[in-house]
Amino acid sequence: MSVRSRYYANLYKDSVSLMTVSAKVTSVAGITAASVVMASATNVDNLRQAGLGDFEVRPNDLVVAVAGSDEACDEALKVADELLTAKSTSTESGDGVARQPLTSIRMAVAHDPAHNLALISVPGDYAAAEAMKALRLGMDVMLFSDNVTADKELALKTYARDHDLMVMGPDCGTAIINGVPLGFANVVRRGPVGVVGASGTGTQEVTVGIHQHGSGVSQALGTGGHDLAQAIGGISMLHGLTALAADPATSVIVLVSKPPAPDVAARVLAAAAASGKPVVVIFLGADPASITRKGVFAGTTLAHAAAMAAALANQRELPMGSIMISEATQRKLSDLARTMAPSQRYVRGVFSGGTFCYEAQLIHAAAGFQAFSNTPTVGNSPLPGDRKSRHNTIVDMGDDEFTQGRPHPMIDPTLRDARVRDEAADPTTAVVLFDVVLGFGASEEPTAGLLRAIGAARTDAKATGRTVAFIGYVCGTELDPQDVGSVVAGLEAAGVLVASSNAEAAAWSVRFLSERQGASS
Repeated sequence: MSVRSRYYANLYKDSVSLMTVSAKVTSVAGITAASVVMASATNVDNLRQAGLGDFEVRPNDLVVAVAGSDEACDEALKVADELLTAKSTSTESGDGVARQPLTSIRMAVAHDPAHNLALISVPGDYAAAEAMKALRLGMDVMLFSDNVTADKELALKTYARDHDLMVMGPDCGTAIINGVPLGFANVVRRGPVGVVGASGTGTQEVTVGIHQHGSGVSQALGTGGHDLAQAIGGISMLHGLTALAADPATSVIVLVSKPPAPDVAARVLAAAAASGKPVVVIFLGADPASITRKGVFAGTTLAHAAAMAAALANQRELPMGSIMISEATQRKLSDLARTMAPSQRYVRGVFSGGTFCYEAQLIHAAAGFQAFSNTPTVGNSPLPGDRKSRHNTIVDMGDDEFTQGRPHPMIDPTLRDARVRDEAADPTTAVVLFDVVLGFGASEEPTAGLLRAIGAARTDAKATGRTVAFIGYVCGTELDPQDVGSVVAGLEAAGVLVASSNAEAAAWSVRFLSERQGASS
């Protein structure tokens, strides 16, 4: 195996662009590892630890490092070079005359004072400084970057609060502002429901669900995953709630998060009750009784929260929170369970969405099925350092330990697909549970490798006298760049049971495991 690299002096690309380039480089046949990053100290150290080389570079430089066969490395570097050096016409005016590129936030504001939102996507070492520049210019900020320390996050959000501005992030991956999807986001119709979410994929499922139930989204504001921690105090969620309460285009508000710190939850719920508008709250895993109060409605799952919001917006009866499994689906699950070998007893969840992984763990645990995970919920066990599954295992492939130096699995599902096949090959696996996330930022072909992995897994299982159940959820709408109908149809043609929500998929898995447990007892 060869390791090759190339660097580009003073070439900046944002992290989403770099992840996209990295995905294309990684897909070159014969490449075993690849990384395309800005040369921050942290990134250079990560490259060194990954065995991709030592670099004498500056933070403004861009580094491409690949490992694989000699021919593959040559081809991968060629692909990277073509993508990174392609000339942009964005600096040309309508008359074809070249204009000086805008190389700073201040220049952008001077060029057009109407600019009032900055999307920051630079290495975390520099993100807070850039965000503060934007705030001081009077701009709201979407901070896509992660690895920003808690004290810097607090400083940014305190400044924003004091100047009637909002910081979405750090690590805010999803927002929809005035109908424009930002980061990883789905295309949904405009409408009367506003969302404030501390979870990217959680916000995606809620906005998708609102769309599917016939309503629409006014704004979807992200806060970043740390906003509701005690140290930050929910500053961004409270600001977003206040803004949506004052927005005449918003009649219903949804708040999405994993359980906040108790004091923060109390402040947020008090503000929700005082907002003057109906507020649906989904704090995943929280007791609904601790949330419900006048004007505040507790969702039991992400899908339930979306259905409640749409019902409130359309003045319909509120839906129940229980998940009903149709008789037809129950028969399919029972028939599959009866075809399995006695050793097949466990679920293996392979998720690209962290909140989907979290919700799936909660639903399994509530039914008595504890699991190992790299992001365990309360009562579950941490995945050992070898990352290998044992017993029931539900993993988040988008967590840092899997994405260090690689694109997120929503951009490049290669590692997700490989793990699906590996899990299906385990003789103790009964069901493989997974998600597919569509929308802007996600892979253009999100299931091409997955379908190959499932097909190969089925063939391998049959050769050893086994049958593996595949259960999936596709988060997307018919308006997304990918064709959700074709994605679902392709999965179903491959024998996958496709649920209408992440919670329903997890409930089907629970029912299946119960069938297997009964068969083995």
